[in-house]
Amino acid sequence: MSTAYIAVTVLAAAMVAFSAVAVFARFKWVVGPLAQYGVPESWWPWLGSAKAAGALGLLVGLAVPVIGVIAGIALVLYFTGALITVLRARSYPHIPAPLMYMAPVVGALVLGAGG
Repeated sequence: MSTAYIAVTVLAAAMVAFSAVAVFARFKWVVGPLAQYGVPESWWPWLGSAKAAGALGLLVGLAVPVIGVIAGIALVLYFTGALITVLRARSYPHIPAPLMYMAPVVGALVLGAGG
């Protein structure tokens, strides 16, 4: 297990966990766009929980690699769905947001596959 893999995985988990906290805490800069995209408020706790579980899964994956792979794939699918939601809402300035969170997850998956 390389130092780069560990660092990128911990970074990805921290970023995704922060994103989950932002949903749970209902930070305006997070839930405002969700409302604009038409995401029902009743979904927000589930979306935050999915991100929190993914972040935890990435960290567990450092000890149990298959869990990390499953969590990483699930998070890539999650953020792909977020990207599609942003595109469907035609909120083009917000395209970088899901990509910013997806990038370190993809990096962790790639680095993990190389080890």
